[in-house]
Amino acid sequence: MADDKVQIAKEKPIIWALPIKEVLSFLNTSTSGLTTKDVQARILSYGKNAIEEREKIRVWEIFARQFKSTLVLILAVAAVVSFFLGEHLSAAVILLMVFLGAGLSFFQEYRAEKVLQALKKYLTLKVRVLRNGQVAEIDSKELVPGDIVYLDIGDVIPADIRLIELKDMTTDESVLTGESLPVLKEVTVVSKQYSVPQYLHNMAFMGTSVSSGSGNGVVVATGKNTFFGETSKYLQEKNETDFQKNIKKFSNFLLKVILSMAVFIFLGNVLLGKSIIDFLLFSLALAVGITPELLPLVITIALSSGAVRMSKKMVIIKRLISVEDLGNIDTLCCDKTGTLTEGKISLIDYIDWNGQRDSKILLYGLICNSADIKAKHKVFTNPLDKAIWDNEGVKQLELVLGKMVCLDKIEFDFERKRQSSVTKDGDRLDLLVKGAPESVLSVSTNIEISGEKRSLDAKLKAEFNERVVNYEKSGYRVIAVAKKQIKKEAAEVVDEKDLTLVGFLLFLDPAKQTAKEALRKFNELGVDIKIITGDSAVVTQKICSEVGLSIVENKIILGEDLDKLNPQQFEEYSHRYNIFARTTPEQKFKIVTSLNKEGRIVGFLGDGVNDAPALKAADVGISVDTGTSIAKEAADIILLRKSLRVLAEGITEGRKTFGNITKYILNTVSSNYGNMMTVALSSFWFSFVPLLPSQILLNNFLSDMSMLTISTDNVDDEFVRKPKRWNIKLISRFMLYFGPISTIFDLITIGFLIFIFRASIDLFRTAWFVESTFSQIIVIFFLRSKLPFYKSRPSKSLFIAVFLVVAFALFITYTSFGRSFFGFTNMPISVLIMIFFVLIFYYAAAEIAKRILYKKFDI
Repeated sequence: MADDKVQIAKEKPIIWALPIKEVLSFLNTSTSGLTTKDVQARILSYGKNAIEEREKIRVWEIFARQFKSTLVLILAVAAVVSFFLGEHLSAAVILLMVFLGAGLSFFQEYRAEKVLQALKKYLTLKVRVLRNGQVAEIDSKELVPGDIVYLDIGDVIPADIRLIELKDMTTDESVLTGESLPVLKEVTVVSKQYSVPQYLHNMAFMGTSVSSGSGNGVVVATGKNTFFGETSKYLQEKNETDFQKNIKKFSNFLLKVILSMAVFIFLGNVLLGKSIIDFLLFSLALAVGITPELLPLVITIALSSGAVRMSKKMVIIKRLISVEDLGNIDTLCCDKTGTLTEGKISLIDYIDWNGQRDSKILLYGLICNSADIKAKHKVFTNPLDKAIWDNEGVKQLELVLGKMVCLDKIEFDFERKRQSSVTKDGDRLDLLVKGAPESVLSVSTNIEISGEKRSLDAKLKAEFNERVVNYEKSGYRVIAVAKKQIKKEAAEVVDEKDLTLVGFLLFLDPAKQTAKEALRKFNELGVDIKIITGDSAVVTQKICSEVGLSIVENKIILGEDLDKLNPQQFEEYSHRYNIFARTTPEQKFKIVTSLNKEGRIVGFLGDGVNDAPALKAADVGISVDTGTSIAKEAADIILLRKSLRVLAEGITEGRKTFGNITKYILNTVSSNYGNMMTVALSSFWFSFVPLLPSQILLNNFLSDMSMLTISTDNVDDEFVRKPKRWNIKLISRFMLYFGPISTIFDLITIGFLIFIFRASIDLFRTAWFVESTFSQIIVIFFLRSKLPFYKSRPSKSLFIAVFLVVAFALFITYTSFGRSFFGFTNMPISVLIMIFFVLIFYYAAAEIAKRILYKKFDI
């Protein structure tokens, strides 16, 4: 078998659609397994059974990447200029903000590197394999295609395996498909038309586990070529969140404004014959003055405050920038299990032939059960038996159960698909049987209708089958219950005959009672819900109907439907439809990326390994505390309870955080622009520098300091009703609206100072500094809301901060420190009165302009 590579490298067939002999032939192996020589050759050809390693990124490289941002570059230049202007404290503060932001980004990217490592941990296990004619235990990394592997209950499946022999084997595939119930495995051939794991009953998949029974099979794919390995490929895809994209856009916008203003002022003054050195420094100081150097700190405080508030609502933030992204999402993709439903199978009803609830049938289900009816701590071998005991109706049967005695049991097996118990009630012995409807029907000859036993004729059998089909179409898992009186205390399988059908047990993962209200909340928040589940279309449709989630065009898109689409059609379906069933991890990933391409801000809620690629691709990956480790590692946000209502509250908090960051940017950029434009224009007419560089930087610093409490500010209810995005057009309009208004009133102040008060240079600079500082800071109370300022109350923290800062700005002008260090002088009371009235008219103008702006542009 040395030429294995040539033999197996030919066009790969659809493994699950071939008889097992052809599979073994294609893999150039047999049921006797491989030899050591075969294995060595195949490891050289196919590599280890592990996810492909990629070149490790050095820590310093990750850190260095954080300084490629345009905003970081602007702030770094501002720090250098401040230092050479003698503003060492300002330079230190700016650099601190730069390194704080870089440190946070470094931590986030470094954490992302751990995602792939978490996935690889799933492959570090031992397996039993047939080598050289003998069963040996080896590391799963040594497995190769063609190996014969033995599986037993509890084993984690180490590779993709085509099953050969089985003994009542079921597997837990929830980490791969999202299905909560164990899947019964078979060895029969599967049609070529199927390609998603949910339909491939003759395959066992890497990363899933054996729930019951045992079996063996041949390895058909290892490492990155498995269904599970495909997950790692998509986890290596890089993505940039909406927050990061918009920070980049804002930085580029800011850079253009700063450069154009600095060049314009410098060249204008040089052409007027003024000092090149003085006005070069002046121009650079203006550029720094426009720069919101505390933006990284304001964002960090706002995001951290939002994260703390969210934690109180059971939403844990792993990645700070996700606070804002969460608030801005307009599309949420999630599974139905645990979000729309309770996340566990429940007994919904126990009914007789007439469709009436009958506690006797519940009683039979409790006795004919894997759990001991007398045991205090019950042990269950399957979730259906547990669901029966968890039903509320059990309490009413406690007295009856106390009198019953279970004498013998015939356990469930997948050949019979039923189980039996012999029970004693007084002197009466009964054989109780429950199981798959077709199995119980095959050993029944009678049926109980309205307390009367009737013979099961062809018509009643047909009606029985029709009812079962209807129940299953409604999304129920159906178990039939039958009985007969016997005369012996020990039962055998041969006694399972001539039974009387008495009714049905109906199981379902029920809809959450809070789901309908949560969906209404999402609708109010303007968030579209898309369900992407591994479950069946029938069950999904029923749950959507129960919770009031409309299905677009009443059409559920299946995984196999998506496989038939070209890329353009796939994107169209992703955007158009809102319910997807029987999906694979790759399809979930592609749906999320398609929505991202459309420009949506996407959140993805998932808790399984199958969800990890989509979690990383989404703008906001959301997992739950009970999720798999790989899902939690890939996520940005962890919910302590899997609930849409909890998530909706988190979105509201995220929008409040975004609202407060937006307030800072709009107020600071427009105010700085107005003040600096005034300084720039006045510089053309004055022979002296209108404001000293130190005064410009102090003005800007005080303005920023007053904004540090903006993260605590109240946010209007109207703002959180719809998803918002960073809007560069809004920022520029704000700047062009309120900047000139600020400039006009600054020029009015200048007019009074020059023509009325005949102010000296020092008095001119002092008065202008006070007026510009007050106008820039206090105007936040008028610009922080679309509502009239008197209808939107600011937070106490913001109010106090603004009061203290403006008081300090006025106070420092009367101190010896202010006079010697900043060149201030004492202002007469008449100048203060003039400033007061100018500010009153400015705030009134700002309020009027705000209403015009929001009305004109409908923002």
